[in-house]
Amino acid sequence: MSKQSHNFTALAVEGVRTLQPYAPGKPISELQREYGVSDIVKLASNENPLGSSPRALDACRAALQELELYPDGNGFALKQALADKYAVDSACITLGNGSNDILEFVARVFLSPRYNAVFSRHAFAVYPLVSQAVGATLHVAAANSADAAMPYGHNLDNMRALVDADTRVIFIANPNNPTGTWLDADSLESFIRDVPVNVIIVLDEAYVEYVREKDYPNSLAWIDKHPNLVITRTFSKVYGLAGLRIGYSISHPDIADLLNRVRQPFNTNTLAQVAATAALADPEHIDRSVEANASGMQQITTAFERMGLEYIPSVGNFVSFKTALPEAQVYESMLREGIIIRPIGNYDLADFLRVTIGTEQQNERFLKALMKITEAGS
Repeated sequence: MSKQSHNFTALAVEGVRTLQPYAPGKPISELQREYGVSDIVKLASNENPLGSSPRALDACRAALQELELYPDGNGFALKQALADKYAVDSACITLGNGSNDILEFVARVFLSPRYNAVFSRHAFAVYPLVSQAVGATLHVAAANSADAAMPYGHNLDNMRALVDADTRVIFIANPNNPTGTWLDADSLESFIRDVPVNVIIVLDEAYVEYVREKDYPNSLAWIDKHPNLVITRTFSKVYGLAGLRIGYSISHPDIADLLNRVRQPFNTNTLAQVAATAALADPEHIDRSVEANASGMQQITTAFERMGLEYIPSVGNFVSFKTALPEAQVYESMLREGIIIRPIGNYDLADFLRVTIGTEQQNERFLKALMKITEAGS
């Protein structure tokens, strides 16, 4: 092999050259290696602290005997279970290796250097990643102000103002990650009605199961009325299947057909399919998870108020907060306490950190460590 240097970056397509890869939450094993810390609590990636459904785990164990076989490339059983649950035609469903996979399908099908994508500031980091990777222009709307009813959340008026003749995709997270803010049914549907039908609206509902607000939209009822709507959901959050990477979208069947054309063969594996199918049949686990999250959210936000800390009210399974100390200092100090949370300065939220709602014991440990760190730094 030649030892001369090569500028492979120059060979990459334009959109990829300046792309910054997604930075996931620090894994437990990495913290163990780097710091020699044990008894670690991970509250960085919005995982379900109650774990996976027992039915999902049983389904995985049963499927282990057939791992030499390729998975069902169409995901028939899972798609049928989703179709039955949501009363939609299975032709409306696309399965993804996580809902991130669906976001990439949308970008590959509908975006190019000729077109632009619209999304909000402080929105999920994957929207600009998938859009820029295919060369699309990014139109980033200013978010709500810090003192708005939904601080730092999506401002639909600002998003609408950025839609032009070259817009092909709008990404909306409801609730949004990392702010936890959300959009009510009337406001959101009014926005969707105003958008031209040749613009695809991706409604990312990764945290939908946690939302208890009465005026939160039932977006599935809009599919027939708004054929340019693509709803994405995941089994990584409340269903506790993040390690298996399985998600889906529900859309007009013509859009689903296009998404499935770019979907890689066997993009969802056997264990993911059987676990997700079984998890759909375990509503008790979902109920327990949602109740535990509500209780944990109250536990943490009450403590934040007692400590005088600024936080963004959230309807997800996480909450973003701010201390008087620099974000990096708090993050590093928490790691040394064996607690992994998530700094979110990369979301343009300087000095904010995001913590996943854990079990009561995990939340208490986080709060004690946070109090220790903030008092030492004051």
